[in-house]
Amino acid sequence: MNQSVSPRPNQPMLFRHLGAENAHDMAGTLATIHPDCVFRDMATGQVFPGLAGAERHYRQWWTAFGNVVERNPQGVAHWLDDETYIAEPRYAGRHVGEFLGLAATGRSFVLPFTVFVKFRDGLFVEERFYYDLATLMRQLGETRIDPQALQRAQDWAAGRES
Repeated sequence: MNQSVSPRPNQPMLFRHLGAENAHDMAGTLATIHPDCVFRDMATGQVFPGLAGAERHYRQWWTAFGNVVERNPQGVAHWLDDETYIAEPRYAGRHVGEFLGLAATGRSFVLPFTVFVKFRDGLFVEERFYYDLATLMRQLGETRIDPQALQRAQDWAAGRES
């Protein structure tokens, strides 16, 4: 991982978060997240506000994919400043649960993405994920995205059950 030479104050929290996330340890993951957080999945348009939103975000990915975040050997990771981190890791997983209306296919996938992380008070306060949703869906065997399923996912992410 390419990073600045001197460690950043939030670097230990970043590694703690990634360890808990990859272990699918919800309590450990949420312990690294600020109560005023917001998670933004830019590909789906989902916005997950607060700790309840963060939990929905992780449950969605863990339930649908059983994913693990991996460092991308060709990717980069940088601290823009003490409170902002950007990286190009990848998700690797298998489609084991429903995602955007698509029933589990059992297919494996590798999805490169870019993430921006902001910290406040030593905790994650914002994450923005950028990836190509069409690439993910193709790896799952689907060539179209159901707009109604996408709208339901956006409403659910925001805590507006449909």
